[in-house]
Amino acid sequence: MLRIRARLLPALLLGLCLAAPARAETGRSILVLDASGSMWGQVEGEAKIAIAQRALFGLLETLPAEEELGLVPPAPRRKGDCGDIELLVPAGPGTRDAIRAAVAAISPRGKTPLSQAVIEAAEALRYEEAAATVILLSDGIETCDLDPCAVGAALEQAGVDFTAHVIGFDVAAEKDRAQLRCLAENTGGRFL
Repeated sequence: MLRIRARLLPALLLGLCLAAPARAETGRSILVLDASGSMWGQVEGEAKIAIAQRALFGLLETLPAEEELGLVPPAPRRKGDCGDIELLVPAGPGTRDAIRAAVAAISPRGKTPLSQAVIEAAEALRYEEAAATVILLSDGIETCDLDPCAVGAALEQAGVDFTAHVIGFDVAAEKDRAQLRCLAENTGGRFL
C-alpha cells in the first residue's frame, strides 16, 4: 500500500509547487485543502489536518513573496453539504497571513466535493482568460456527484492554460488514487 509518510508531506508539497511550470510562469495559484471530516483521521498518531496545516505553513515560508496565492477549502463549515465551498482567500500578492489564519481556523467536517472546489478555484483564477494553477491536497475521493476525470478534461479543454496538481495524502485504495490521478493527468498536472 502506497502511503505518504507524515514527515514527507511538506517536502512533496514544496517540490510540487516549485516544479510546476504553469505556476512558475504565471505566479497565480489557488490551494485547495480538503477540509472534509476524514481529515480528522490519524497518520502516525497525528490528525491529518494538523499535518496538512503544518505542510502548508512551511510552503508559505518558502515561496517567493511575489507569488500570488489563494485558498479554497471544500467542506469547511457544514456537514453533508456538497455546496459547502468557499473562496476564503482570493489569489493575490501578500496573502500569506490571510492564508495562514484561514488554514489554522479550519475544523474539518462534511463531505468531499473536490471536483466542485477545483472548478470554483479555476473560475476564481479566470482560467478561461489566463493561465491558472490549482494545487489540491486531499486524503480521499470525490463524495459528491461529479466525476474528477471529466472535470479535469473539461477544465483543460476550456482553459487557456489550466493545470491541476494533486497530492493524495494517505489515500490507501488504488481506485481512490486513480480518481485523483486522473484529475491531475487530464489537465497536464502532476499526481503525488
